[in-house]
Amino acid sequence: MTTFLDWKHITFAHPIFFGLLLVIPFMIWWQLRSKKADTPALRLTSLTGLSAAHAGVKARFRPVLFILRIITLVCLSVALARPQSSNTTENIDSEGIDIVISMDISGSMVAEDFKPNRIEAAKSMALKFVDMRPTDRIGLVVFGGESFTMCPITIDHNILKEQISQSKNGMIQDGTSIGMGLATAVDRLRFSKGKSKVIILTTDGVNNMGLIDPETALEIAKAYKIRVYCIGIGTNGQAPMPVQTQFGVQKQMVPVEIDEALLKKVAAQTGGKYFRATGNQSLADVYSDIDKLEKTKIDVTSFKHYAELFFPLAMIAVICLALEMLLRYTVFKSIT
Repeated sequence: MTTFLDWKHITFAHPIFFGLLLVIPFMIWWQLRSKKADTPALRLTSLTGLSAAHAGVKARFRPVLFILRIITLVCLSVALARPQSSNTTENIDSEGIDIVISMDISGSMVAEDFKPNRIEAAKSMALKFVDMRPTDRIGLVVFGGESFTMCPITIDHNILKEQISQSKNGMIQDGTSIGMGLATAVDRLRFSKGKSKVIILTTDGVNNMGLIDPETALEIAKAYKIRVYCIGIGTNGQAPMPVQTQFGVQKQMVPVEIDEALLKKVAAQTGGKYFRATGNQSLADVYSDIDKLEKTKIDVTSFKHYAELFFPLAMIAVICLALEMLLRYTVFKSIT
């Protein structure tokens, strides 16, 4: 019964047989016409002698025969139209791209040239990017004066998004270690079996700390054939920065210093690309461009299965027809 109620997945192999339903209005017209044409052949002054025959009760229920005939025709028409329930299954074959987002969470990332600030804007765009890549394995590395893996590459994007949301300034030693951020991301991908290996590195500063310098990290990335997209995040000139003073937290204008030469070199030598984001919209455009550059090939094969549903309707038609004939030639048999 639930199958018949699920009309979204019901199709008809021979809908032309629904044309039989056009006979129903004619049948109703003929029934009403015949009823009007019936005139009494004999008039009686009293029906007392016929009371035992219970003719009134039979006459009252005689329309049941006509109703059974209508039900028979409806069920037969629908059964001949061959209702079928369809069920579609999909086989998804994805080549897969393994991606690591390496995000700067140093103190300068709280600058408010982005809304509400750089780090929150970067997190927001990273979350949206993850949603755009449902079939890819993605991981997260954060860095400041040092770096560590917040989430290894995974297809469980709910866990990944939770880790992105929890990333914040102050989790690790302050500073900017671009080399460490890149090297840790490379380490997450070096044993990857993905068709393509990609790092998206976001920073707003100049490398000033770390055990591994950016040049060394670049050579490691090249050795493992990892493509690096670098994003310099920060407006041009100066940006408002909340600074703790003896009078409380106050905003001060600080110069924006991004080592664009280094980031361009890393991107160029690994086959990636360098982007500069100066505001929320431009950062969104950057992630959109990266999404277009790194397209995952997905092959979807659909299989549609059909189940025949005409049998119950055909059985109802047969039962109604048999019941009508049985009643017509027994209970409602005419006396001639």
